[in-house]
Amino acid sequence: MLIAANFCKETANIWQILGYVVLIFKIVIPLLLIVFGMVDLGKAVVSSDDKAISKSVSSLVKRFIAAVVIFFVPTIVSAIFNILGLISTDKDSDYLNCIACVTDAGGSECIDLVSNVSGTIKPYE
Repeated sequence: MLIAANFCKETANIWQILGYVVLIFKIVIPLLLIVFGMVDLGKAVVSSDDKAISKSVSSLVKRFIAAVVIFFVPTIVSAIFNILGLISTDKDSDYLNCIACVTDAGGSECIDLVSNVSGTIKPYE
């Protein structure tokens, strides 16, 4: 099976949708982790059990760390791909189009790609 040379450019709208999903997960999952941790801590405080409180504090700290990691994973992946893009000798690589839409779905570069593929008018013009 031969992969098209312009695969990312031709499927930019799919990558943009994936980018919006990543953005939503990047915000919602950390918030849910912190809220659930706070609810667990609140239950432990109301129960007045010292052992349950210390366990809930530990759980809240772990959830907070997980939330921070989940929030920064897309940024770290983006930085790695940007470094690889700088190292690459082919400055017109098609994979950069995929990365642009996944990491910044609302950015002008991705919107340009999507509008060129679908033939729509750019929203910022």
